[in-house]
Order: sequence, then C-alpha cells, then structure tokens
Amino acid sequence: MPEIELSAGTVEYLDTGGAGEPVVLLHGFLMDTSLWDGVIAELAPTQRCLAPLLPLGAQRKALAHDVDLSLAGIAALVGEFLERLDLHGVTLVGNDTGGAIAQLVIGRPNPRIARAVLASCEAFDNMPPGLPGKTLALAGKLPPRLFGLFMQQLRLRPIRRLPIAFGWLTKCGDAAALGWLQPVLHQPEIRRQAVRAIRTATARGSALQEAIAGLEVFDRPVLVVWASEDRVMPPEHGRRLAQVMPKASFVEVPDSYTLIALDQPRRLAQLIAEFIARNPTQTSQGQA
Repeated sequence: MPEIELSAGTVEYLDTGGAGEPVVLLHGFLMDTSLWDGVIAELAPTQRCLAPLLPLGAQRKALAHDVDLSLAGIAALVGEFLERLDLHGVTLVGNDTGGAIAQLVIGRPNPRIARAVLASCEAFDNMPPGLPGKTLALAGKLPPRLFGLFMQQLRLRPIRRLPIAFGWLTKCGDAAALGWLQPVLHQPEIRRQAVRAIRTATARGSALQEAIAGLEVFDRPVLVVWASEDRVMPPEHGRRLAQVMPKASFVEVPDSYTLIALDQPRRLAQLIAEFIARNPTQTSQGQA
C-alpha cells in the first residue's frame, strides 16, 4: 500500500488511481481497508477509489504517541488526507464507525467534498453501538496487555460469530474479520493505541449529537444506506439522519447486517455509482 506522511504520522492507504472523481471510503473499529474490497472492485472501472487505513486498531503502523485518537481527531486526519492528496469532487463514504467519522467530517465546511454516503453507522446517541460496541467499550477499559489477552479469544471462529463480537455485524465476512485482528493481537503499540481510541470514542457519547448542527446545514447530496436487518445500528436512526440533512435520501438494503460493504458489496457499489451519476459536479459534467 502507498503511504502518506500526515501530522499524526505515517498512514497507509489504498488508491486505485484513474481519471474518475475520487471516492474515499472509511472503515470502522478493528477493521482495515479490506472492508471495501468488493465495493472497490465494482467502482474502480469508473471512479478513483481511495481507502485510508485509519488508526482504529487494525493499522499496521502506529502513529505518534500523542496523536488525538478521538473520533473528531480521526475526522481531522481524514480532512488532512484529502488536502494532502489535493482531492476535489470527493464522494465520502463510511460504514460502521467510518460513517460516524464521515458525519464529523461533513459537519464542518469542506469544499473538497461533493457528496457523502452514510452506510449503517453510529448516529445520535448510539455510542457505543449495540452489543458489539458495548463489549468493545468494556474491553477497552482493560490495560492494553489484558485487552490483548481478551482479543485472543476472537481467534476462535465460534467466539467471533457471537453477537457480542462480529456475529451481528456481518453475515459472511468472517475471514476478513480474522485478518483485521492480526495487528492488535501481535503488535503491542497498536494495542495501546486501540485501547486509547476505544476509550476516547466511548467516553464522549455526545460527539455525534454535537455533529448534528453541522449536518443540518450540509448542503450537498447525501445518500443514507441502511441494512434492513441491522441489530446494531437502528434503522430508524438512518431515517432520522436522512431527515436532518437538507439534500439526503434514504434506502434500505435487504439481506445484510451492519457491514453492508461485506454482506452486499455489489448492491452498495451500485447505489454509490447511481448516486454519483444523479448528482454530478461541474467537473464531472465537463468531463462527460
């Protein structure tokens, strides 16, 4: 993966290149960019797809010791990523906690962002979200070494498939989940930063509530996509999010849990592509 030096340290990212307008994809806690492999495979022929490996517990390179690992701090890191790569006409996409971070990004004025897609994510007061989120928040209270021992249990597939782990997050993404766990299982510094990020995110449940004021004035198109079978991110939150933003629409995706990017990648990619086509920027109109 290519790397970029940001103020917080070295961040790896995926970049398909190409002439299409950029689609920047954000993942959640204990996940990496492979969350988006299926979606990117569908979008890459027409769009430039980029996915930064965020410091949420599955990154392979630790950032600076004093970096701000709150959701707002990571949102600022995403903003810096867009700026350093000089991206314009961006479609910002987030699933799970990536969608929460995307809300914080678009909640502040950013001329580089043309559209946003929020897919089954934390919203309003849903932090930590559901059984998996509450379990992760409790585990994050442990010292990093004990947190690592706790996470060792997830090497066993029956444990990973429990509702308190990944069982309610994805129907079919178990192999990906096992890969996501490797950095936190084997790298002490990643464990330390994961614990700090979890504690910071779950200590201030009002962060997303505070973002609502910014979302209410976000005047660009937004597509809110929700898994109809989601047990972690309430579908009514998706409908409420769509009502908050002036140019938002809402659609449900069947046969999926929270991680739509894993369970229904082709359908999610189709929705993103159609959304971009319906809402062209002046640049994309000129290219056409």
